[in-house]
Amino acid sequence: MAKRKIRSKKKNEEVLVDLVEVVEETGEVLEKYQKWILGGVTALVLLVGGYLAWKNFIIAPKEEEAVRQMWKAEAQFLKDSFDLALTNPGGGYPGFYDIAKEYRGTSAENAADLYAAISHMKLGQFDAAISYLKDFKAAGKVMPIVKNGLLGDAYSEKNEMDKALKYYRKAVKAGDNEAVTPIYMQRLGMLYENLGRYEDALKVYRQLKEKYPDSVPGRDIDKYIMRAEHLAAAG
Repeated sequence: MAKRKIRSKKKNEEVLVDLVEVVEETGEVLEKYQKWILGGVTALVLLVGGYLAWKNFIIAPKEEEAVRQMWKAEAQFLKDSFDLALTNPGGGYPGFYDIAKEYRGTSAENAADLYAAISHMKLGQFDAAISYLKDFKAAGKVMPIVKNGLLGDAYSEKNEMDKALKYYRKAVKAGDNEAVTPIYMQRLGMLYENLGRYEDALKVYRQLKEKYPDSVPGRDIDKYIMRAEHLAAAG
């Protein structure tokens, strides 16, 4: 992982969107192998045998060690001590920076990337947050939504609204999750409003109401629909 150039930015008193603090379900350490035609059964056996040896004798011990080493940084993170979590959580334990470097190829590296990204978001260091988010390998049904949504948050904080719009759209399309997807649908609609695209905002809000009426954003979406309708009619 390349060393990141961190630029501090004062946090606005009012921001366009809130941060989602999601630290559950990190991505898998390994992507599934594609089906290679390697010239026969012997080559395939060698490949599988080599992979199993690498996983069992190199990666597995590193995973166990990484879990033992990361708890202190996680504890500082949960106390909102983000600077300490990143660099020096105490007791001789490594911060997320060092974990990401020292345990490459493990799920701990991937988790450290996400922790580091959220820590930088909280510290108002959005360029660094974006860098770590792009390194984070989002797997499963939830994390691709979260990764793209957090990228949208970071770009909106940087006032790069075209990029924010791109990633909020990707977040909404990345999965169908009752807890997370409606959050980013709401943010997408809010960004459309901010850009003066009231009809687009109205479309997103109505979709949110139809698909996720019992979600937290869904229970409050009628006032957003009414506002967007008013603005669209006036515009």
